[in-house]
Amino acid sequence: MNVYIASDFHLKFVENSDDIERRNKVISFLESIKNDADLLILNGDIFDLWFVWKKFIIKGYFPLLVKLHELKENGVRIVFIAGNHDFWFKNFLTGTLGIEVYKDSFFETIDSVKTFVSHGDRYTSNDLRYQIFRRLIRNKIVMWIFSNLHPDFALGIGKNMSRSSRKQKRTDNTLNRREQGLIEFAKKKLNDVDLVILGHSHLPKIEKYKNGIYANAGDWIKNYSFLKMIDGKIELHKFKK
Repeated sequence: MNVYIASDFHLKFVENSDDIERRNKVISFLESIKNDADLLILNGDIFDLWFVWKKFIIKGYFPLLVKLHELKENGVRIVFIAGNHDFWFKNFLTGTLGIEVYKDSFFETIDSVKTFVSHGDRYTSNDLRYQIFRRLIRNKIVMWIFSNLHPDFALGIGKNMSRSSRKQKRTDNTLNRREQGLIEFAKKKLNDVDLVILGHSHLPKIEKYKNGIYANAGDWIKNYSFLKMIDGKIELHKFKK
């Protein structure tokens, strides 16, 4: 079984030239796996902001949505796990595109490997302010208010809230604290599973421990990295095109 895992595309609904280039690379990557992938796992922050109204979707994401539809039509199973930028799900991805959506994590035994996948933003250390914000922004009342705003106005607010990872300036210490939290979580989780896959830190890696493997898919802002499982064996790759 061939499984591809990618995260942190951070595609935008209002694009500059760098955003367009990144989106085109993402589309090329998805096209390249169309006849090879059995399962595609999109592990959060695929969109810099995701929201669906009753009768509207964000047109800037149309190219990616078309490509995902093509993959599904080609027989690829697609799993989407919420990130810290794309979590306001309704029924478009599931009902229209047939994508499996998970709000926090995905677990499945894949080729005899007990595999746990989550974006990872819940597990960072020394980030209490974000954890409070995370609970607030996922509140059903907040979602209801947002859904009743005019889409243009709502997206203007969402753009300011989004704080794209590409534009954030982080010190090495901040990144190390973020990654350390993910590693500590993975080590504990490996008492129950064989493989833990996370994203969020934008640091692609595969770390082997006594009780299993921690892997991070990295990002498509700097690294253009992804993970591939072939018959249960995990590999780290970078997209070259």
